[in-house]
Amino acid sequence: MNSQKLPRGIRNNNPGNLRLSKIRWQGQKPLQFDPDFVEFESPEMGVRALMKTLLTYYRKYGLDTVQAIVNRWAPPHENATDYYAAHVAKILEVKRGDPLNVHSKNTMMKLAKAITVHENGWARRPCPRFWYEDGVYEEAYRLAIK
Repeated sequence: MNSQKLPRGIRNNNPGNLRLSKIRWQGQKPLQFDPDFVEFESPEMGVRALMKTLLTYYRKYGLDTVQAIVNRWAPPHENATDYYAAHVAKILEVKRGDPLNVHSKNTMMKLAKAITVHENGWARRPCPRFWYEDGVYEEAYRLAIK
């Protein structure tokens, strides 16, 4: 697939579309050409950053439901947060207010996949359904919990 036709988050190896900030992420490219969103060296590092952010939401702010996480990830003043949360909950097969075990590898991988799909749309062939093979999400999880 032509890389220019890929969604911005996939092109940037930043499937969660994390915005540029003062944070210098592990795996962030030294030169940033996108004026708004972080560009990562690899998909693993971009998914890792997504997962690290989710872990921070849980550990620092106690956010453990899809609704609470999405309200912070994609605030209502910038996004259709209710639709976003409903979409993520549907992919996870939970209710928006159900508590999630964010430390669980399975839950974290599903949550990262759901955010990736909501941010970038469903992948088309020849890409895997959630844009990356499970190995990318597994490696990102391993790196995120270190």
